[in-house]
Amino acid sequence: MKVSLSALDTCESSFTPLVVIELAQDVKDETKEWLKNRIIAKKKDGGAQLLFRPLLNKYEKETLENQNLYLVGASNIRLLLGAEAVGLVKECNDNTMRAFTYGTRHNFKGFDDNNDDFLTMAECQFIIKHELENLRARDEKMIPGYPQAKLYPGKSLLRRLLTSGIVIQVFPLHDNEALKKLEDTWYTRFTFKFQPVDYDKYVIFASFNLIWSTVILEVWKRGCANMTYRWGTLAMKRQFEEPRPGFHGVLGINSVTGREEPLYSSYKRQLRIYLVSLPFVCLCLYFSLYVMMIYFDMEAWALALHEDSGSEWTSVLLYVPSIIYAVVIEIMNRLYRYAAEFLTSWENHRLESAYQNHLILKVLVFNFLNCFASLFYIAFVLMDMKLLRQSLATLLITSQILNQIVESLLPYWLQRKHHLRVKKKVQALKADIDATLYEQVVLEKEMGTYLGTFDDYLELFLQFGYVSLFSCVYPLAAAFAVLNNFTEVNSDALKMCRVFKRPFSEPSASIGVWQLAFETMSVISVVTNCALIGMSPQVNALFPESKADLILIVVAVEHALLAVKFILAFAIPDKPRHIQMKLARLEFESLEALKQQQMKLVAENLKDEPREESGKEKAS
Repeated sequence: MKVSLSALDTCESSFTPLVVIELAQDVKDETKEWLKNRIIAKKKDGGAQLLFRPLLNKYEKETLENQNLYLVGASNIRLLLGAEAVGLVKECNDNTMRAFTYGTRHNFKGFDDNNDDFLTMAECQFIIKHELENLRARDEKMIPGYPQAKLYPGKSLLRRLLTSGIVIQVFPLHDNEALKKLEDTWYTRFTFKFQPVDYDKYVIFASFNLIWSTVILEVWKRGCANMTYRWGTLAMKRQFEEPRPGFHGVLGINSVTGREEPLYSSYKRQLRIYLVSLPFVCLCLYFSLYVMMIYFDMEAWALALHEDSGSEWTSVLLYVPSIIYAVVIEIMNRLYRYAAEFLTSWENHRLESAYQNHLILKVLVFNFLNCFASLFYIAFVLMDMKLLRQSLATLLITSQILNQIVESLLPYWLQRKHHLRVKKKVQALKADIDATLYEQVVLEKEMGTYLGTFDDYLELFLQFGYVSLFSCVYPLAAAFAVLNNFTEVNSDALKMCRVFKRPFSEPSASIGVWQLAFETMSVISVVTNCALIGMSPQVNALFPESKADLILIVVAVEHALLAVKFILAFAIPDKPRHIQMKLARLEFESLEALKQQQMKLVAENLKDEPREESGKEKAS
């Protein structure tokens, strides 16, 4: 039996809360009522057709704080239809991964009409997030109660509510039972073990980076293919992505999909990129080089002071410029990140993938120059290997310590303080209130927001550069990276469980443009290490008379190593054999199903032709 969205009930008073919406304290009642109606309205009327209720009832609001917290959920059938709409891929009874459809729901492993656990909690929250983000203005000119908050057809309502300060935040709730299991698996037992993200056994061979940097990236791609196939995101169709919530333009019809959505001229976007964003990035790069030269002036001053006095105090002072410069680099990276996000958002990219690619490109270019320019200058201009080792060690260790303090210790300490305050409030509540849910929502709404994997990938990218670019000069960089990653994996697990709100899941088939960034870094590392080895006194002593021969040999070795890297990358398949076979089988079955459908249509057309001819004969 086919179920339509229009038949679903959106007035259930009791449902499992999945997502929380926090409104500002002074939001007007007419705005709340309008938002509620848009969320529960049927899809054909421009709504999300979800379930919606306040966290507290009328009596509880009069006696407690946090009156503007609302819970969002959905019926099981609504979630199943939403899973089909977003293209979720699930495992079938024949062990293949296929896009879920409601009509064929009984063909999927683990599905039962009497159970509501076919979709994971993360998948349900992803569906609700998708529906909320795709709530768009229709005939409204403004948000009711806020004439200054203008709307136009096609504008994302959630985005406008967030930028206007009417909605404070939207976040998914944790699954407390699953969270306890994750805590025990991830960080409670502090041992060397496999973690689900950011770990690979080949990292112990980082000092041999010329081969290791290729092997680890290829092995990661294979592991990524295994995980994404198991999660159902490798075969997920993403050709026609929905416009990102921040995208704005004139409402029109997409010529490819035929859907109504905002349209924006690509010509205007290109003007913004090349006339504003590009000059700004160049200006920031120039400023970064200017700060670098100030650092070298400080190094020269500290060295002159040490040579004059030769005391132990001045020997310690030699490390001060590098430490100060490392701190300044971190500050500049963070400030530039905010500017890059603003510019990329202002460029008004239609798709989230395009937005992420432009943001990553801006950030990577600046971070690469900001973090590594001084090391390249020391290595190939000053040719001071002692200073290179000192600077590399100081930059790497200082950045790791700062990241651990800012990203782990400080957020955890603040969250612990807040947790104690919430516990005291909950203990004073009356017995007739659902204290457990109230405590969970109030506690989680004050947690930090996990902004995605961008910062994690960036941190790993910079660490990968420190380890691979100059490892022949400072092999201990690999040891420091292993030590940092061991503590980082466990501290990140602690943050995900106890410091951050639960993030919405974002289906992805790979790590995207980050893979290209890491591969580019590995190629550059071959060139830098070969050049550094060629500049060493031991190698120069082998060619005391002819430097040209030395250069030719170094270039030949560098080309040979690059050839080995590319051969290895080609020889190691990106996807394991069994994954390739399953994907090929899925594609073959899709083509066969399409052929059968076409043949069925042709047969029906041929069947109708004799009827038309006989009708004409009777008429004549």
